[in-house]
Amino acid sequence: MKDLKRESKREVTIADVAAKSGVSIATVSRVLNRTGRYSLETSRKVLEVARELGYTPNYMAKSLKRKRTEQIALAVADIGNPVYVAMAKAVQQVAKEQGYRLVLLSTEALASEEFGIIRSLSKQYVDGLIISPLLYSDKHRELIKQAKRPVVVITGTESDPDIDSVLVDSSQGVRLAMDHLLAQGRSRIAFLNGRPDTVPGVARLNGYYTSLIEHGLPRDDSLVFASDFTLAGGYQVAGQILEDSRPDAIMCANDLMALGVMRYLREQGLRVPEDVAVVGMDDIEHAATSFPSLTTVSLLAAERGRMAAELLLNRLTSEEGQKPRQLQVVPRLIVRESSVVVQG
Repeated sequence: MKDLKRESKREVTIADVAAKSGVSIATVSRVLNRTGRYSLETSRKVLEVARELGYTPNYMAKSLKRKRTEQIALAVADIGNPVYVAMAKAVQQVAKEQGYRLVLLSTEALASEEFGIIRSLSKQYVDGLIISPLLYSDKHRELIKQAKRPVVVITGTESDPDIDSVLVDSSQGVRLAMDHLLAQGRSRIAFLNGRPDTVPGVARLNGYYTSLIEHGLPRDDSLVFASDFTLAGGYQVAGQILEDSRPDAIMCANDLMALGVMRYLREQGLRVPEDVAVVGMDDIEHAATSFPSLTTVSLLAAERGRMAAELLLNRLTSEEGQKPRQLQVVPRLIVRESSVVVQG
């Protein structure tokens, strides 16, 4: 038999794999599609030959035959944000285990992009969608309910009984952080929020104000600031926070901003946490290795990604008629060096 790997005039087909393996085309199809019966020895032989010949499955043809693409999509606001990286890795792992590929989409937090992605499900490019919008509006809900493919939403506490969703109460996370700072004797705590018109921005600001009420402290809006949910955003506003509010602690709405604040404080010769304590949210990987290491609130990004992927794949493989599910993770305070002064 001629060397099919070197033949450039045509692609290797399933018939070529069957001929060299010494089995039928039907057997090769069962092995490659993981259906029907075949022996372990046959499976190993077919897969070895397929690799040797460089056989590539025709996913387009398979999808037309099955009316499925074996692909799911994940749409997030910023694929460069470590939170979404952790989430995407978890989704991909679950998808891979179930024989699906992941399509990753970045919306730049634009509602128009998110609406377009949801509408595009009618074109059957993917079998289902996981979406984590910064702004979760009635329009999002309307389009998701009308979508031609299953959709799972990763969001705050705004659940909808008609939509599969994975929720986290970041307001509760802020209260955990505030409890910790107040227990450390901090009395003038500034709050650095992200965009206040977003789901996390609203929830985290509410958590800050709720904590003040719970501890019998006055509301002082001069202690509240806003910037982008980025390292640069935290760095750029840190000077204003120090000048306007003279805090002994800064609670940041995410870790990236907190790391930016700590960098500015170091450049100004201020000690963290001795002069100013800093706490973030999200527990990104760099939080544990920064100097000092960053106290933060974990919102379990990877766990939310895993749960969302399992929800979506269960929806794809289960019978129709099952009621949508709303799952929730509980924030966790992780105390590190940036908030606790070590005595002696």
